[in-house]
Amino acid sequence: MLDQVLTALAASGGTAVVTAAGTDAWTGVRQAVARWVGRGDALRERAELERLDQTAVVLVAAEPDEVERVRIRQEASWQTRIEAVLEGLAAGEREDAAEQLRSLLAQHAPQGGAVAGPGGLAVGGNADIHAEKGSIAAGVIHGGARIDNPRKPDPSQG
Repeated sequence: MLDQVLTALAASGGTAVVTAAGTDAWTGVRQAVARWVGRGDALRERAELERLDQTAVVLVAAEPDEVERVRIRQEASWQTRIEAVLEGLAAGEREDAAEQLRSLLAQHAPQGGAVAGPGGLAVGGNADIHAEKGSIAAGVIHGGARIDNPRKPDPSQG
């Protein structure tokens, strides 16, 4: 059984895998995680690449109302996978592997960025959305939008 520090590190690894899927960081994270899990075994590394690809497919295919549940399940799955690798190592190897994982996450994983699921808008910096002269401006509109001229009040309403 792992201590809390290594369990938290494994959780960070799981989150990094899921957060990177579908982003510019994916290729680097995918390769680095597969190499880390493979521990020098090319066959094992290929199997991990397939597992990572399947994770990306599942995340992309998730229905909008299922995205959060799927993300949580995939994060937990990768946390468990990383924990299993760490638990399978001798104490000295475990500490080296943990340090390698920390380095991998610092180098490849998206840091502090905004993340949005399908149909959402995420901004990691500033966003300026404005409308002029009776127009509509929005980051995301679900269901359409319409501009009508306001009705004139009934003369009895003053």
